[in-house]
Amino acid sequence: MAVKSRSNQLTFGLYLIYLVVLFWIIVLKMSVRFTYMGQQRSMNLIPYNQPLMLNGKADLGEILLNALVFVPMGVYVAILIRKWSAIKSILFFSFSSLILESIQYITALGAFDITDIINNTLDGTIGLLLFKILQKLTGNSQKAQKIVNIVALIGTVTFISLFLYLKINKLLMFRR
Repeated sequence: MAVKSRSNQLTFGLYLIYLVVLFWIIVLKMSVRFTYMGQQRSMNLIPYNQPLMLNGKADLGEILLNALVFVPMGVYVAILIRKWSAIKSILFFSFSSLILESIQYITALGAFDITDIINNTLDGTIGLLLFKILQKLTGNSQKAQKIVNIVALIGTVTFISLFLYLKINKLLMFRR
């Protein structure tokens, strides 16, 4: 992964922030305390067997948020590791998701769910395709990368600002 140009440096920096946030959301469940270890060790090996439920109904909001969390991985891989084939990228998404699911299971901070691995792989692939489409629309990868950097920078600053605002005003609820 060559990180030479200023645009690539910005993309790489945003990717690192994304990876930290991804780990925080998926593994740590948006918390930093480890008092929950040993409370949620479970495994689902049957795809789409247990949808996320809230009050007895499928929680579509949670399902959508889970879907959106891996799309940026595909976009970043398309930009930063251009020499990879689609198959290699898809295997990377699968392996990354497998690692995150395994960490959740080992630490008992969450469940190992094969559905998440399938969905995260699909979402990474969607991100990869979205960048390829943006590349076609803009005519080249540099323009597409600049657009991604602008959107990602705005999104990152907005996310961090919102998080800090909610945390400072004690509006953000963590597990206790």
